[in-house]
Amino acid sequence: MNFPAAVEICVQGQLDAYNARDIDAFMRFWAEDCGYYAFPATLLARGAAEIRARHVERFLEPDLHGRLVSRIALGDLVVDHEIVTRNFEEGRGEVDVVAIYEIRDGLIANAWFKMGEKRLDGEG
Repeated sequence: MNFPAAVEICVQGQLDAYNARDIDAFMRFWAEDCGYYAFPATLLARGAAEIRARHVERFLEPDLHGRLVSRIALGDLVVDHEIVTRNFEEGRGEVDVVAIYEIRDGLIANAWFKMGEKRLDGEG
């Protein structure tokens, strides 16, 4: 039987809280000094307070949902492929996201996100 590693449990917990749009539960999985990046190295937020501020706004989107497509865990890294439903300025749609999480002491220490092209509902 294949049991999830502790690093996977941390990442799944933050995804579950993201989908519940529960900011307090979501923030329990992030280290106080974590880094949040657009892949490969564009800093979007530094520290839990900045990550919280980004997500308080995001969690207002009524259709926000991340659907896990695949997950790989190796050592202290977890790589997720997700399809995220968002409420964009142009309307509701989806975007593919590759998320890379570095886990330290049971918390997300750094995360990198590579976004695909958004697809609005009703497009091709």
